[in-house]
Parts: sequence; structure tokens; C-alpha cells
Amino acid sequence: MKKLFVLFLSAVLAFGVPASFTGCDGTASLSSGTSGEVSSSGGAESSSASPSSQTEGTESQPESSAILESSGSSEPEPEPEPFDWETDLPENHNMEPAVLEAMHQALPGAPIKAVVTIKNGVLVDEYYQEGFDKDSTFTLQSCSKSFTSALVGIALEEGLIESIDTPISRYFPQLEGDPKGEITIRNLLCHKSGLEWHEWTQNGISFFEMNQAENWVEYVLAKPLLYTPGTVFNYTTGGTHLLAAVLEQAVGGDLMEYAKEHLFAPLGMESVRWRADPQGILDGGNGIEMTARDAAKFGELYRLNGVWAGEQVVPAQWVEQSVTIQEQRYGDGGSYGFQWWIRPFGGYDTFFAMGAFGQFIFVVPELELVTVITADTSQFAPYPYFTNYVLAACK
Repeated sequence: MKKLFVLFLSAVLAFGVPASFTGCDGTASLSSGTSGEVSSSGGAESSSASPSSQTEGTESQPESSAILESSGSSEPEPEPEPFDWETDLPENHNMEPAVLEAMHQALPGAPIKAVVTIKNGVLVDEYYQEGFDKDSTFTLQSCSKSFTSALVGIALEEGLIESIDTPISRYFPQLEGDPKGEITIRNLLCHKSGLEWHEWTQNGISFFEMNQAENWVEYVLAKPLLYTPGTVFNYTTGGTHLLAAVLEQAVGGDLMEYAKEHLFAPLGMESVRWRADPQGILDGGNGIEMTARDAAKFGELYRLNGVWAGEQVVPAQWVEQSVTIQEQRYGDGGSYGFQWWIRPFGGYDTFFAMGAFGQFIFVVPELELVTVITADTSQFAPYPYFTNYVLAACK
């Protein structure tokens, strides 16, 4: 288990075992060899043994005895304190407090539940609608996809996934000989599976039918193949659920336990809950919830190129690929990476996780800024609060 470090943020470390990180078009490759809710918790204990000292004038003991004495006298080190954000005044981080105060005055009565802003790695502003606070958890809807993407990158780095160009027939042998078996992990990451899927059309019927199905994976795999994989973008939560199913097999068991060990525990994200499908596979496309402060940790992790407290949690090259445009798109949502959205706001390049009803984790590297907004409103209604207040407050 990766050791839990939760006190300080630091610079990017060298990246470990090389793996395959490429765009949707296959370029820039670096290659080498039960339904419910699951919670995140846990930490790591370590112990150290001090050498035994011998009293002057006494006879030396055999080495094996000394080792036994040493190990018997060792005591476990105390676990580190759980991470909590350092707080500071916004004016100490080049933000106008009057603009943020104006936002606080505008928010009551609006369908915004929480706004949390991190600047230079410090929490500088926080708002909660009445009835919510820093310990409240929020369903982040399709922001879940960005977390699933992070787990793909970690598994790839560990060699548990050979390549994102691996066809899914390796994980779903029932697709052998079926053109659908040629869909790759890359295609799923970019929403280019070619499967028939209605999520932005026909009132989202495919999404709702999947959620009511007895077996979500079988429902998705049974969809007709309309396009050659890798050719047509079609937003498909079912495809991201297939990524979760691939990950379950790749890590050899409980994906939530893997996520806790490799992602949530290193960041001290103790509030995370992640629902599962009827077969116990995590709802990779839609089912995660956590506090706004914990969501901000994930955004900050990506702002820091995958490094947290000196540890390379998500491979740096995977972060770079994930927030690089893989599918050029236009409109309010912006372009798409590996399960991340990308577009400018207020003249600043921004990448962000986005979920239905106004859930956002915005990351603005140039400003060293992360803002989390949770809401219950139309999809893009929170944009003005981010642009007209948070970004406008930045000097």
C-alpha cells in the first residue's frame, strides 16, 4: 500500500514504470511492456526497529538473538494526522475579497449548494447553502468519469493494463469474433465506442434503461454497433461503466479497495462513497459522492500533475494526456480529453470534471486555482458564478 502522506503539496516527481499514454488518434505513444454504496476509509501503519545496544563488559549475544531483541522492542509509529486544507485570506493570494463577498451575497436563494476555492494550494473561500457545511457529501454525477480515468492511468502505470489500445474482447470474451470486441479502452475513454447510445438524445433513454437493468455490463454490450470504433464521438456513460468493469478485472478484485489504496487514501479523501451496479461493479460513469473539500483535493492533484505530498499518485504523463484535447468540440461543454472537459473561461485555459445538474471541479493551472461547485440546477447555470466572481476576483 502506498504510504499516506497528507501534510504538504510538492513538486512533480519522476514518473515510474513506463506505460502506454496516447491520444484518441493513437499518436504520441509511450509504450512498454451486488448493488449498493461503498465507502472509503483506511490508512497505513508502519513500524521501525531500533538496534539493540550492548552494555560494556557483557558478552556479545549471537546475532539472531540481537535481532529478536530488536524486533521485540520496536513500537509502531503513530499514524499521520488526517489532511485538512490550510486556510488563508483571499487577499494574501491575489484575490479580491470584495468580489468573493459579492458572490456570497448573490448565492442565497440560488440553486448552488457549495462553492469551494483553492488558490496556491490554500483554501481561500468557501460557501455552503443553508443546511450544508464542510462535512456534507454531494453526489457528483458524471464527475465520476474523471475519477475512473485516473484509476485507468494508475492501473496502466502498474502494468495491470497493457495498453489503452487493448481491445475489450480481452476482458469480455463473449465478444470474440464480434466487431464490438474491437472497441478499445482508448475508444471508451474518448466516448468513441461506436455503440448505439442515447444520452443526449431521446431523453437519455439509454442511461435510464441501463440503471434499471439487472446487469448493466450486459445491457451496454448488447447495444448495436452503429459506427466503426474510434470514429464518432457520442457521450456514453455506459462506456465509462465498461471501463470500471475492465478495471475490476485488471486489478483482480474489489475496485473500491484499489481506489482507496491508490487514490483516496494518499489524498486523505475519507468522505468518498461510490455506488455499485447489481453485480457489485462500481458505477464508473455516475456514482461517486464526497465533500466539496475532498473533491477539491482531486482537482488540486491534477493541477499538480498527479503529485500529492511528494508522491506521484497519478502518472504525470497520464494527467497530461487526460487534460489534452482528444476530441475537438464546440459549445458550452467544450472539448474532451480522457473523461475530462477542456475549454477557456475568462481567457484562462481550464480543464474540468462535469456532472449533471451543475457539478463541477474546475482547474485553472495558470492561476494555481481549483474551484468546486455543487448544485441542483440546469447543467451550465453555475458558469457565471465561476467566471463573474471567482475568476473576476483574481488580480
